[in-house]
Amino acid sequence: MKPQTMAEKILSQRSGKTVYAGDLAVVEVDEVMIVDSIAESVIKVLDRELETTPKFPERVSIVIDHVAPASSVNVAKSHQVAREYAARTGVKLFDVGRGICHQVLMEEGLAFPGAIVLGSDSHSTTYGAVAAFGTGMGATDIALAAASGKTWLKVPESVKVTLTGELNAGVTAKDVALEMIRVLTADGGTYMSIEIHAGDRFTRGERMTLANLCVEAGAKAGLVVPGGEILTDYGYTVPEWVYPDEGARYVTDITIDLSTLTPRMSVPSYVDNVEEVTTLRGTKVDQVFIGTCTNGRLEDLHAAADILKGRKVAPGLRLLVIPASSEVLEQATADGTLLTLIRSGATLSTPGCGPCMGRHQGVLAPGEVCVSTSNRNFIGRMGDKDAKIYLASPAVAAATAVMGVISLPEDLPVIA
Repeated sequence: MKPQTMAEKILSQRSGKTVYAGDLAVVEVDEVMIVDSIAESVIKVLDRELETTPKFPERVSIVIDHVAPASSVNVAKSHQVAREYAARTGVKLFDVGRGICHQVLMEEGLAFPGAIVLGSDSHSTTYGAVAAFGTGMGATDIALAAASGKTWLKVPESVKVTLTGELNAGVTAKDVALEMIRVLTADGGTYMSIEIHAGDRFTRGERMTLANLCVEAGAKAGLVVPGGEILTDYGYTVPEWVYPDEGARYVTDITIDLSTLTPRMSVPSYVDNVEEVTTLRGTKVDQVFIGTCTNGRLEDLHAAADILKGRKVAPGLRLLVIPASSEVLEQATADGTLLTLIRSGATLSTPGCGPCMGRHQGVLAPGEVCVSTSNRNFIGRMGDKDAKIYLASPAVAAATAVMGVISLPEDLPVIA
């Protein structure tokens, strides 16, 4: 048997036959995730076109997170349809306040090593943090997977990203992810699996950040080679972790020396338009947003609180903080992180996606500038088409909130 990449191995295991890039594979699906913004469309396909219910309701989740709580009567009606469907069919429902779909599935153990996880959200690549093949699909494909318990995939070619060296102080996994997107470009991984060789570096949350942003290079999946704390700290009970074979075939092979990296920012209005933060210092900012499936975890709130402790948000600037889940919210409450953020002048909102997709809870006005820890900065993404979005790490975002202009933590005055 020829050496296999991680994607080839996972799809071989779930299809019951050995497959390689370019082959078609019919695979058993371990979890189907449906977000509120597309739930009604999926339900219509199931009810009206397929005239059936999910074959394995225990493997289907509806998560109300993208516009939660409801921002209008129409959205409230859509949520109502989702709730009624869950009650009628027995699929899992994670209602308003439980959190962002990707964070919730990870916390609930619904994404696990070797699993196939399909989501009606493009950032379902996040599940590759734990060696699950996670990928986003549209309403019809999601409905078909729910109805049959299976899906078909063309086995993707793979891109190999090797990380060497160690990060310097102040440089984070978000900076690594943005550098990776800069090198690959926005379409450099189109319908490919980006396989990240990170060694034993990074927490599970940091690996989620890396896998999450793979879709911004067009990837079908983002898989982080298992290593470090995820092997022992999260209770995954698997017969064998999935690793790539020596000699597996990759269409592209890049290396990033972590020791050479400095804090990065994605500049309007493309994610692969990445620059060093030092070149952007002094840019006036109206809003800072810390949260999302990319950087709304407890460790991200800790990074922000470490900088904001004893400091205040700059006059005229809005700082929004939205934990990625109710679990993160509870932990940040228990350890005092939220109190630090509130005292600095931050505004807190319900766990969920918040203003990331520009639907509510902090959309931008014409000409406004936002520094966000999210994953997209397209024109009109967070509100008006003339607003500008810069993507950054939680530490850079927090420093910017204090200074009122794009800043690094080292720019902050020492607290007396």
